[in-house]
Amino acid sequence: MVDLAFLLVTFFMLTTTLNKPKAMDLAMPDKNEQTHEQEPIAASRTMTLLLGDNNRLEWFIGVPGESLTPPTVSGYGKNDLRKVLIEQQQKIKGQTGKDMFVIIKPSDKSVYKNMVDALDEMHIANIQLYAIVDITPVEVDLLKRDHIY
Repeated sequence: MVDLAFLLVTFFMLTTTLNKPKAMDLAMPDKNEQTHEQEPIAASRTMTLLLGDNNRLEWFIGVPGESLTPPTVSGYGKNDLRKVLIEQQQKIKGQTGKDMFVIIKPSDKSVYKNMVDALDEMHIANIQLYAIVDITPVEVDLLKRDHIY
């Protein structure tokens, strides 16, 4: 009986598939690589996402203080961030003929899940150009003003 039990255990261990880790590839620049001169990206095709507290974020087109759209508080998901990304990508592509560039700025109050959700939405909305950047004090004040910091 013991032999039969070990045979069954061995059989099920060898025939089951283990869960494979799910990970998203994130290309980061090499620290030793020389920086190349790049053409600056126009503020009219730059979207900034400020990740705040309580699973909320704030987004705007342009640069802080001179944004082309008013800062808007939103959530994550298909009816919030995804819808905004797709709409703004189409609008900017129609106006400029170029892709939108998204700057993701997590705050001290945002959680790791918020960052992963934002990156997932970039992938789902097919946004090819995005960067993760440190948040500035002016942007933290903007989050405080809208009570999401």
